[in-house]
Amino acid sequence: MALVEIRNVTKNYTRGRETVEVLHGINLAIEAGDFVALMGPSGSGKTTLLNLLGGLDVPTGGEISVDNQRIDQLSSAALSRWRAHNVGFVFQFYNLLEHLSALKNVELPLLLTSLGGAERRRNAEIALTVVGLAERMTHKPKELSGGQQQRVAIARAIVSDPTVLICDEPTGDLDRASADDVMRLLQALNREQGKTIVMVTHDPKAAEYARRRIHLDKGTLIGEET
Repeated sequence: MALVEIRNVTKNYTRGRETVEVLHGINLAIEAGDFVALMGPSGSGKTTLLNLLGGLDVPTGGEISVDNQRIDQLSSAALSRWRAHNVGFVFQFYNLLEHLSALKNVELPLLLTSLGGAERRRNAEIALTVVGLAERMTHKPKELSGGQQQRVAIARAIVSDPTVLICDEPTGDLDRASADDVMRLLQALNREQGKTIVMVTHDPKAAEYARRRIHLDKGTLIGEET
């Protein structure tokens, strides 16, 4: 069985008296250790689909299972707990707290766990070492480049060893060299550590690092490349 299974998923939004169907009967399976790039024009539904996979939203219809857990059936509180333990998020903008060091930023997700302070610090140090920032742990975001800040964000996303890593335009705010650097890191996390990654991107060069490229248009899957 696939790690992620999406079956006949629809998503509607209400705008005034109008109901807009953003996703139309999506079916998709993602194996453990896969690296999937979701691509398509603005308004195609790719970020909506990513949000459903990450438990940030719930479908109007259909089923979403992650590691045999029907997340579409969870209550809001249960879904929040599930996200904390199973999903790491990387966004276009790094969402780092400016007054905290890189180490303290990476520790933040672990505050939701039962780990003690020493173990949280050790895990954060390991995550920052994995992303190549062992010598920048005490630096605050303003003392880091954009690419380094995104590496801190990736360390924060992987520090709790999530089931799935969800990336929404992770290179969208970076120059080409920094973008390629971040994508090589994500590729290494996938290939060397077996992280399952689902990424939305407009950037064809970034998508080349993925194992699969899935295209959406107007809320429908229209093709796939490997």
